[in-house]
This record gives sequence, structure tokens and C-alpha cells, in this order.
Amino acid sequence: MIGVIDYGGGNLGSVMNALKRLGYEGRFVKGPEEITGAKAPYEKLLFPGDGHFASAMTALEKSGYAEALREWLRADKPFLGICIGLQLLFDRSEEAPPAEGKPIRGLGVIPGAVKRFPGRKVPQIGWNQTQARPGSRLFRDLPENSFFYYIHSYYTIPEHDSAAAAWAEYYVRYCAVVEQGALAAVQFHPEKSGVLGSKLLENWAGG
Repeated sequence: MIGVIDYGGGNLGSVMNALKRLGYEGRFVKGPEEITGAKAPYEKLLFPGDGHFASAMTALEKSGYAEALREWLRADKPFLGICIGLQLLFDRSEEAPPAEGKPIRGLGVIPGAVKRFPGRKVPQIGWNQTQARPGSRLFRDLPENSFFYYIHSYYTIPEHDSAAAAWAEYYVRYCAVVEQGALAAVQFHPEKSGVLGSKLLENWAGG
């Protein structure tokens, strides 16, 4: 069973429908206690949605999900982040300036930062070519330079190149996908990316 994190963001219905079409059972996680411990009912976790970095992290910390997610990821259990689910894995974001003198930290699983695109036409909305590194498990049997659907104003910069599994360009060349152990996360929306997005989800869910 795939647990889907609902922190109050959007696109949850689209993701659940995409899993159902592929023949996988997805269920909304009812609380952080369903993530931690030996009796956690999920084989994989999926963190989808749009959102604001600071608001999302504040909600995760208050609800107890933040530490539960860190525990899951430290144990190297299967995880897929989508859009904000990618950005929150990083240490910090320009979308979350310090509040009352205290920095708002991300989950800190991937060392690095999230920055705003430097151009005037922000956010990036629409289809963009994505170049995957050889051997990426998410991109198995997908065409080179596949197009996926993006909508975002911020992009990720991992400190270590080894974390990046695919890149895209919009004003700058940026990391669009990370893969690290059983962890994977994408900036685009596979649930809105047609046949290729479905294949990518299948590669993760069935892998």
C-alpha cells in the first residue's frame, strides 16, 4: 500500500486518481503515527502537492509529520516527492526567509538550497524538456529528453551533484529530479504529464 501525505496542499486528488489508473492502492496517511514504528501499514510514501515552503514546513512541524518523515527517510524506505515534496527535502529556501530571527529549515535530507528563478516570467508553467542521467530508475524505458509538466517559481540546488538524477532549463540549468537510495523526488507533476508521467509513476510504484 502507498501512503499519500496530505498536509493541506493541492493536487492530491490527481495523484490518487493516477495511482488508481495504474492499479495501485493509495491511502491518505491519517497521522504521523502511521509512518513511524514497526507496524506502519505502508510500503511506500508519496508526498505530492503545491505549496509555500515556509507554510508547508510550519504545518509539518506542528503536526509531527516532519520528524516522522525524517525517520522514514533515515531508514531509507521508498519515498517519492512531487513539486513541494521535492523542495522540502532541502535545507533551506529563499521562499522561507527567517521569521523572528529564526531560520525556517526544511527536512534537511538533501544538503542544498532552493532559490527563486532570476527571470521576469515566473512561475514557469507548462511543458519542459527533462534530461535524465544514465541509469536513473525513475526514467527507466523513457525516451531521452522527455517532456513533463512543470509549475513552479523556485528550483533546487543540491550541494552534491550525485543527488541530481535529471535536469531542466528555465533561465538557469537546475536539478529537476533527485534520487538517493530509496528516496526519489521530482519538480514536475507526473500525474499531469500524460503517458510519460504515468510511466514514471509506474517505475516508482512498481520498482
